[in-house]
Amino acid sequence: MRLPGSKSISNRVLLLAGLSEGTTTVRDLLDSDDTQVMLTALRTLGCRIVPEGAALRITGLGGRLGVREASLFLGNAGTAMRPLTAALAMLAATQGGRFELSGVPRMHERPIADLVDALRPLGCRVDYLGQTGYPPLRLLPGSDDLDLSVPIRVRGDVSSQFLTALLLALPLLTAKQTATIDIEGELISKPYIEITLNLLARFGVAVQREGWQRFVIPAGSRYRSPGDIHVEGDASSASYFIALGAIAATDTPLRIEGVGTDSIQGDIRFIDAAEAMGAEVAGGAGWIEVRRGRWPLTAIDIDCNAIPDAAMTLAVMALYADGPSRLRNIASWRVKETDRIAAMASELRKLGAGVVEGADFIEVTPPLHWTPAVVHTYDDHRVAMCFSLAAFNPLAEPPPAEPVPVRILDPKCVAKTFPDYFETLFSVVCTQADWIPVITIDGPTASGKGTLACAVADALGYHVLDSGVLYRATALAAIRSAVDADDKSALAALAEALDLAFEQGNVRLDGVDVSALLRHENVGTLASRISAFPAVRQALLRLQWSFRRLPGLVADGRDMGTVIFPDAPLKIYLTASADARARRRHQQLEAAGVSTTLESLLVGLQERDARDQNRTASPLKPAADAVLLDNSALSIESTVDAVLSYWSRRTPLA
Repeated sequence: MRLPGSKSISNRVLLLAGLSEGTTTVRDLLDSDDTQVMLTALRTLGCRIVPEGAALRITGLGGRLGVREASLFLGNAGTAMRPLTAALAMLAATQGGRFELSGVPRMHERPIADLVDALRPLGCRVDYLGQTGYPPLRLLPGSDDLDLSVPIRVRGDVSSQFLTALLLALPLLTAKQTATIDIEGELISKPYIEITLNLLARFGVAVQREGWQRFVIPAGSRYRSPGDIHVEGDASSASYFIALGAIAATDTPLRIEGVGTDSIQGDIRFIDAAEAMGAEVAGGAGWIEVRRGRWPLTAIDIDCNAIPDAAMTLAVMALYADGPSRLRNIASWRVKETDRIAAMASELRKLGAGVVEGADFIEVTPPLHWTPAVVHTYDDHRVAMCFSLAAFNPLAEPPPAEPVPVRILDPKCVAKTFPDYFETLFSVVCTQADWIPVITIDGPTASGKGTLACAVADALGYHVLDSGVLYRATALAAIRSAVDADDKSALAALAEALDLAFEQGNVRLDGVDVSALLRHENVGTLASRISAFPAVRQALLRLQWSFRRLPGLVADGRDMGTVIFPDAPLKIYLTASADARARRRHQQLEAAGVSTTLESLLVGLQERDARDQNRTASPLKPAADAVLLDNSALSIESTVDAVLSYWSRRTPLA
């Protein structure tokens, strides 16, 4: 698998490019909620940002305000809020700007007082618009020349982002003055400061460091674009796949591309922790390969100060260890997107783990008995990604008596850093087909089963299979190939060889979008006829089975619950009176500009019902264990709610 770009590097590079003289071409930038927030802010501030293929060309401000007044919404992106606060506070003070910075409610609970307290003695004017010590903030004009004669003091034991913010902003003031930052207390998350220093050097600013207590930006320092810069893959995101390899890569290693053992990111040190637990890891420039070594994994006691984000992955790896694992020096978890110590403790306990939590540590004992769990994600991308690894519990030692399902609530929160995380995960793993949940939806023509199937699949994040499309595609292929409608063998051969793909709601046959063609009346008429041929139905059987893919499937069609997926845990047989179905079809056709009469549609449906119910191949009838759902008087929303209610009572998570 290939990793998306690093969030930590992406937002630093974007801000540096925005503040610099010249134009910077940024390659392999992470496309996520946090980077979109930063890009929107830079455009608002006057930066010119132009796509160039997969790259972005950013023309910076050269240290001068492009606009002098703006309100910026920064979501829950700490990598945008903290550095922009520092940079705009200094520019507003010296160039007469007025800015307001806000975010989502959780951002307004994340402390920023230590950064504000470091800025105010310089002469920056920063007002709190809500609770003191937290965003939202207002930045106002101040002194033309800020005072850098005295070292700027900032706490280092709450968040390294406060120091990063100052380091990124101060080169705006050092054309004639030297700037010095002194750290109060122990500096946490030092590897993230190393990323900042590395990138500052790429943009022409060489910071002098005295241990981890003093940082000096020499007079004469100013930002200059490097011209072209590449964003390496996200090492924090790599941790989930390194862990996956340690847990499940039993035959061949899992190869991770986009970041390697030469990474500038501190979280690459997660490899050391994974190896301590038993993973076998190889790597080089831009790649890592991981496979299972010792099993079960070895319990560890580890100081995680250097890998605070990736350390969350260790907490879930601990579920597969041979004893209790203790993660120490993680106080910064408390002030992240959520209180991550509390969140991880709560969700790990749901799975049956023993958990002890403290102010700056968490200790995890593997479950004696795994239990099904619905994982609350707290709008925290890393919680969602970490707990996906709990789904590998059938590999635990000893394994649970039955595979234990894990439901991740609000999985789209991964868009903060890795929008395609779950799709990427499913692309490198497999499972037993009969463990993948299936909901089948059958019913007569115009009962709304296709609309219902799509809505239920969307609600659950499952794939959808419209078996009617398969028969229409076979009919279209027959028409194109001039195959006789009664040549059952030739039709079956066509069906077996269908090159069919479903992409973003469209259907492609032999690589061509045929979505509109499949709706033509002659195609539908032939599809209805050939769907009664046993040879054609048998030929399409394997293709329909192939749609049973992670994380689940909603299958719509005549014999989905009786023949194709007889083991489906939930089978819906959707019924409605012929009158109700005729009215719906009439409304659909009128909306599409097709002239018809309600009476003719009613007669046609009744004839179709009689034909479908009495044919020898797959007659229209509900499965013996199907739920009969009459939606004659129900809206689509009410029908969807009813199916989801049935589903919630059928799963082990009920």
